[in-house]
Amino acid sequence: MGDLDFDYVVVGGGSAGCVLANRLSADPSVKVLLLEAGGPDSSLWIHIPVGYFKTMHNPKVDWCYRTEPDPGLNGRSIDWPRGKVLGGSSSLNGLVYVRGQPQDYDRWAQMGNSGWSWDEVLPLFRRAEDQEHGESAFHGKGGPLSVTDLRLTRPICDAWVAAAQDAGYPFNPDCNGATQEGVGYVQLTSRDGWRCSSAVAFLRPAKSRPNLRIITRARTTRLIVENRRVAGVVFRDAEGGEQTVRVRGEVVLSAGSINSPQLLMLSGIGEAAQLAAHGIEVVRDLPGVGKNLQDHLQARLVYRCNEPTLNNEVRSLLGRGRIALEYAMKRRGPMAMASSLAIGFFRTRPELETPDVQFHIQPWSADSPGKGVHPFPAFTVSVCQLRPESRGEIRLASADPTAYPTIHPNYLAAETDRRTIVAGVRMAREISRHEPLAGKIVGAHSPSDALSTDAELLEWVRDTATTIYHPTGTCRMGRDPSAVVDERLRVHGIAGLRVADCSIMPEIVSGNTNAPAIMIGEKASDLIIEDRRA
Repeated sequence: MGDLDFDYVVVGGGSAGCVLANRLSADPSVKVLLLEAGGPDSSLWIHIPVGYFKTMHNPKVDWCYRTEPDPGLNGRSIDWPRGKVLGGSSSLNGLVYVRGQPQDYDRWAQMGNSGWSWDEVLPLFRRAEDQEHGESAFHGKGGPLSVTDLRLTRPICDAWVAAAQDAGYPFNPDCNGATQEGVGYVQLTSRDGWRCSSAVAFLRPAKSRPNLRIITRARTTRLIVENRRVAGVVFRDAEGGEQTVRVRGEVVLSAGSINSPQLLMLSGIGEAAQLAAHGIEVVRDLPGVGKNLQDHLQARLVYRCNEPTLNNEVRSLLGRGRIALEYAMKRRGPMAMASSLAIGFFRTRPELETPDVQFHIQPWSADSPGKGVHPFPAFTVSVCQLRPESRGEIRLASADPTAYPTIHPNYLAAETDRRTIVAGVRMAREISRHEPLAGKIVGAHSPSDALSTDAELLEWVRDTATTIYHPTGTCRMGRDPSAVVDERLRVHGIAGLRVADCSIMPEIVSGNTNAPAIMIGEKASDLIIEDRRA
């Protein structure tokens, strides 16, 4: 396979990895290798925004992970889609662009992670962004990542936004602006009606650089560690052959909150007892690897309507034809939409400083994206708690690098989480009773109006809730003994190795995680370049 000797090796071509490949290879004096376990992002459905209906649960581009039976979900196992393709989950996600709250990042800094306060990361968000409304104190113009407004509306979502205001919640035209709180419409990572994944935004402009090599269908199986320093990586190529890469500078793991801790553990970096149980030689006893797993659990309320929704449009041949024609001619309409149209951030208790629940409003309903819409007009109100206190973990199932690790989310283990998700469900019900939305609702499909007590609603959540695809925290940043990386994202006790993806979050951000993942890629590239020049 030619010369496999590089200054930097980035493992994982996802949201953060594509940023790193671009920023590091901007220096023509260094050689950069990007290894992606999945294939190229060549499928048209990746680039059509609504393509997540086709790509999620598709093993060609999705790892198709599944959790272990979870006590908090009454013993259910649930699907955990993650992107296995250039662009990672940014090639499969719902395109929603949300940064989180300034307090999230200030909290990271207060936990001992200097350089991660809101004032310090905001310039990175702005640098990455090409906001269609132009530059402002909160937004950037001219960056690689295109962020736009919706290219369609649907009356049922407009009615929900109006009803929320009637219920007393303020309208907020920009949840990524001065404040997050309120109700409004989503911003999405889209350019001219096409998905703007991290691969499109960051990798496409850089892929022709002679000092950047991209190898797809290359599954990294372990790190080569010599004298407590990473000297290279081993991966399996598309033909199943084993290849070794030597690195002069650093290896950066950007494989995500499942694969990054798994790869560390396969390489002997993790909790000593767990590694020994699988016959893996302990290189560095880091008990925090795989721990601190956090995710946003969503409860999905579905209401039947007395007027057509997207369910009706996509179930008829004529409706699908109209949708396809509108997209083909104008790059607008349902094929250009994010997973949600309206969004809300609310506080379940008045004494809270910032919102603790998030609402996603969808002009369609289904048991799961990718599995078909319901055969009746309906819309969905997705409610998730923003800052869960429950913590799960990723554990090795085997020393075999092709064996999936086990995922233990530990949802709803904390009383605060149980109380907050039920409060969010009640808020959704209250908004549904306000006009102009109430007059459009025929009845509640799920949960039934017969469920009224907190205990009944919690049981409904346990029986039906699912992930909203935001796993984080499994290579936590910090200075204490259970932290995995320091504030410069260097793995504790191992030289030449960093982690740069959502696994480094000490606490999950209060919102969707793709924009923060891209920011983490920007931050990591700055740190690596600074250290190289030092």
